[in-house]
Amino acid sequence: MKLIYLLDTNTISEPIKKIPNEQVLEKIAHHYLSCALSAFTVFELIKGAYQMPESKKRLTVLRYTEKTFSELPILPYTQDAADWHGQETARLQSIGKSPPFLDAQIAAVAKTNNLILVTRNTDDFKNFSDLQLENWFME
Repeated sequence: MKLIYLLDTNTISEPIKKIPNEQVLEKIAHHYLSCALSAFTVFELIKGAYQMPESKKRLTVLRYTEKTFSELPILPYTQDAADWHGQETARLQSIGKSPPFLDAQIAAVAKTNNLILVTRNTDDFKNFSDLQLENWFME
């Protein structure tokens, strides 16, 4: 199946929340085979898990991430992504809008792979040129 969506960390981590958003769970299940993750989302999930104290919750998160990483494509930060990231960051800084570095990297992976970035934090990404966004928490 063709990749359509790049899931941001706040979207792919929803299934392991204590009270997950049912709408997001349904969207993930429905579109699962057309979803991917960026290497930066992998970093954020792993970092978050290892910042937790050793516990059942941490083990649950690590098991979930291991399963998810084995099922979904993980897209790298390529030369094209670095070029787009550099140009977009320079453009945004020139108009007084400095994007967070990690968000800009995730945006670059989505844009250079022609994917729709699915995130709860659309405001963090709205200033990037020609970046397609969806918020499955609001639909």
